[in-house]
Amino acid sequence: MKKGKWDLSRRSFMKASGLACGYALLGFRTAKESVASVLDMVGIRQQSVYAADANPKLYKLRKSQDNPMVKKLYAKDGFLKDGPCGHHSHELLHTHYKDKSMFIKALKKKGVELAM
Repeated sequence: MKKGKWDLSRRSFMKASGLACGYALLGFRTAKESVASVLDMVGIRQQSVYAADANPKLYKLRKSQDNPMVKKLYAKDGFLKDGPCGHHSHELLHTHYKDKSMFIKALKKKGVELAM
């Protein structure tokens, strides 16, 4: 499949169609104001998160290793008693990488173009 100049991914198409519907239903000015208000809310949220992080009195547990539940989990009689880097915790908490490059090479050999 060859991509042209105006080909969109599914995500880009959904964004564009959502904006087009908003403009069609609400008009350009109202849609512009609603987008601006959403961006303002994002900014306010970011400021509040940064303010909470800057205030050490607000949150007593700022590090996961200080959490009493985590300490209990990794204690000698806890569920993950072999420690944070132990075999049991690794099997339960970590993901595994699988090399899929040979599948991509096979698709490219068939002439399929992938957008990454």
